[in-house]
Amino acid sequence: MRALYKSALLVGGLLLGSMAWAQKTQLLVYTALEVDQLKAYQEGFNKVYPDIELKWVRDSTGVITAKLLAEKANPQADAVMGVAATSLELMNKNGMLEPYAPLNLDAIMPQYRDKANPPAWWGMDVWGATICFNTIEAKKRNIPKPETWKDLTKPIYKGQVVMPNPASSGTGYFDVIAWLTLFGDQNGKGGGWKYMDALHENIAQYTHSGSKPCNMASSGEYVVGIAFEYRANANKAKGAPIDLVFPKEGLGWDLESFAIHKGTKKLDAAKKLADWASSKDAMKLYGKNFAITAHPGVADPLPNVPKDYESRLVKLDFKYAAEQRERILNEWNARYNGKSEKR
Repeated sequence: MRALYKSALLVGGLLLGSMAWAQKTQLLVYTALEVDQLKAYQEGFNKVYPDIELKWVRDSTGVITAKLLAEKANPQADAVMGVAATSLELMNKNGMLEPYAPLNLDAIMPQYRDKANPPAWWGMDVWGATICFNTIEAKKRNIPKPETWKDLTKPIYKGQVVMPNPASSGTGYFDVIAWLTLFGDQNGKGGGWKYMDALHENIAQYTHSGSKPCNMASSGEYVVGIAFEYRANANKAKGAPIDLVFPKEGLGWDLESFAIHKGTKKLDAAKKLADWASSKDAMKLYGKNFAITAHPGVADPLPNVPKDYESRLVKLDFKYAAEQRERILNEWNARYNGKSEKR
């Protein structure tokens, strides 16, 4: 009888556990966040909302953008977190986002959010261009440290530069947009394209990841990796023999941003994620990785990042970057895709 009682208690406990698990809401979140960031963000969210389980679908920005657009007629994602604002602006143009003003919207700087009220998307943090320069390999080859983007077109860098493919990498795309902004677009005939023609002569490979060029420079495979400041800082902190270079002409950048996907059947849970992701606590977590967060004054200064970093960012037109994306990428692929790494 006692054994039967114990068995009943055990079954009852299992049932209660199963019911508690079943009561958790699963939220499917598409993201381009770095893998080494996801755990901290998820843990921060679950401290506030333990009843919501985040299921991540992660890939590079371009891949996630293409996946979301391909699923337009049959959307799968409930929310999009840590994807470039230029991509979210494109989705907004296609009517794919659910406007929502999170609880902490007023704290987000106006230049880092959609102008509509309520906004379709808003920024979490800025990630911007950096050159990872391997000092050991450069010394062996007598290669000088570059100071400008145009330095990278000099013959001495031939075969020693790697950068992300803009069709698959958000970092690569904001580099292209920055060069077109700085030097001119003119539908494929401007100075930005002439610059990329010259740079292409020195490119060893276009990678499908924004982090990979810095990883390759850090390991000494190449001297120069065009990347972004989070990966560069993280690699240097681990002992990589690299210097971070911030070219004098100006820096490409984009926003890691948040949006709710239109048509989600879990709108209440998605709004809770939005409320947390826009909070000061969340911004403090972003600030551990990036020098600029959408809330001003939250991020502590990062090592190796100049104090005037924000003033070095090029003027970014989100609508231009979204509306011209297909044309720009078609032109880029026609000119340069032959050096892209194979998938």
